[in-house]
Amino acid sequence: MRAVDAAGADWIHIDVMDGHFVPNITIGPDVVKALRPHTAKPFDVHLMIAPVDPYLEAFANAGADIITVHPEAGPHIHRTLQAIKALGKKAGVVINPGTPVEVLDNLMDMVDLVLVMSVNPGFGGQSFIPSQLEKIARIRTMIDRTGRAIHLEVDGGVNAETAKLCTAAGADVLVAGSATFKGGPDAYAANIAALKGSR
Repeated sequence: MRAVDAAGADWIHIDVMDGHFVPNITIGPDVVKALRPHTAKPFDVHLMIAPVDPYLEAFANAGADIITVHPEAGPHIHRTLQAIKALGKKAGVVINPGTPVEVLDNLMDMVDLVLVMSVNPGFGGQSFIPSQLEKIARIRTMIDRTGRAIHLEVDGGVNAETAKLCTAAGADVLVAGSATFKGGPDAYAANIAALKGSR
């Protein structure tokens, strides 16, 4: 993480998976807490867990700055977003490839970030789903209509080529795992610079 920080990452995106909501298991709040002292960069914590509500406070206390959740991960997405805000954190909502954009219709006044998944969540290294570009563009229009400073983030199959397509469609935050880490630590700065060059 320190190497990625030093190489020019603006945020640290942390995927949390429970092996139930998505078919993989990653880390919990204790690991987030252990990482927190090692960077001042914002922690963008993407919770792929269900139920999600019981764990919000633990991740907030561990050092998350932004907590992003799936509408499908709990019975009441409004209540979940309110709980994140009550913890003093920025709140995000995730749109999976199969999630309709209309889910956002009554949420735009509550969110600080919309994360569009351009792969199905659960595993890294997947190929970008091109049909998500239309979704990114539609959400950008929705955000612009609000007049609010809501980030539009894209995660999944993001590399120097697809990053250009995402930013052209309206994304302003890109999550890139494989594209950042390819070539090892000596390549991180060049990899991140290539992604930033797509803006």
